[in-house]
Amino acid sequence: MKHYELIIIGGGPSGLCAAHMALEAGLQVLLIDRSPSLGGQLVKQTHKFFGSKAQYAKTRGFDIAKKLIKDIDAFPNLTILHEATVVGLYPDKVVTVLHEEKYLRFTSDAVIVATGASEKFLAFENNDLPGVYGAGAVQTLMNLYGVLPGKEIIMVGSGNIGLIVSYQLLQASVKVKAIIEAAKTIGGYKVHASKIRRLGVPIYTETTIQKAIGKDQIEAVELVNLDEKWQPILGTERIEKVDALCISVGLSPMHQLLSMVGAKTKFVNELGGFVPVIDDHHETSIKGIYSCGDSVGIEEASSAMMEGYLTGLYVSMRLGKPHPEHEKMKNHYEYELDMLRNGPFGIKTKVGLEKLRKGESHAE
Repeated sequence: MKHYELIIIGGGPSGLCAAHMALEAGLQVLLIDRSPSLGGQLVKQTHKFFGSKAQYAKTRGFDIAKKLIKDIDAFPNLTILHEATVVGLYPDKVVTVLHEEKYLRFTSDAVIVATGASEKFLAFENNDLPGVYGAGAVQTLMNLYGVLPGKEIIMVGSGNIGLIVSYQLLQASVKVKAIIEAAKTIGGYKVHASKIRRLGVPIYTETTIQKAIGKDQIEAVELVNLDEKWQPILGTERIEKVDALCISVGLSPMHQLLSMVGAKTKFVNELGGFVPVIDDHHETSIKGIYSCGDSVGIEEASSAMMEGYLTGLYVSMRLGKPHPEHEKMKNHYEYELDMLRNGPFGIKTKVGLEKLRKGESHAE
């Protein structure tokens, strides 16, 4: 078994930023990612980010990915495993990996789990018909492979992802017939919603999908209005012809490896579901195993990056190799993360983190 001082699982925004700080601190790092290339969700994001310069404002997601990869690729103390799936994580910080049809084992002094999140889905009749996509799948098809998911589509979900992907569909000449939202209000930034409406796309709140219609693929959907108790209102059903449906109803933290290793987790709705209990330095209940990014709570990619930088700094300090500018960098990224969480969309995260600190949960 080969030994590394630090193993990072996940090469998305958070994992890349954690690696950057750890490499600058001089740690021997193994970065493992299941995709052919690093960058995670950033590689398929064509929109420009908000925020400060440190949060990569006015830069497109795929360009941010290129920068983060460039920041680490010249370090001699870095080893990268692409197209590698972590199949086991153990309390003694042993990591087992399936790579090129081989079963590999590595030991480490510390592990950072930066596995991100998976898309939530909706239960409705015929939701398995071809042509029903998650928003991430639509972005992958269009932005990575140049493939249109359909010609006429309805978006389910008005959060930032739903609004941004709707705009990207319009840019690709796909007709977005409507965005529907079960809640009373739009979930994403008003600037995104206003842009969509100016382009003629209606946004229907208190509306959901009742069923998909089609034989071999989706041909239409049945929509219905909801009452104040989230129940369908009889008589409001209507049929809309489409050849694709996009579901964008949120993300769930990928806690599975942390649950496997026995790290304490709690269900916190505001953070997206089950998340690990971490201390102020992002260490889980298992000594030497850390987590950051969407795997500890769903936020914007900007927050995941700031968390990644901090986790890399914290781990380097714990392993006795502090970053040469540890205090300066720590203060900087803590300030940037605090700024993000003090915005209008950070309130939910702050409530969730407070619940996590107090031990409040729905389940363990």
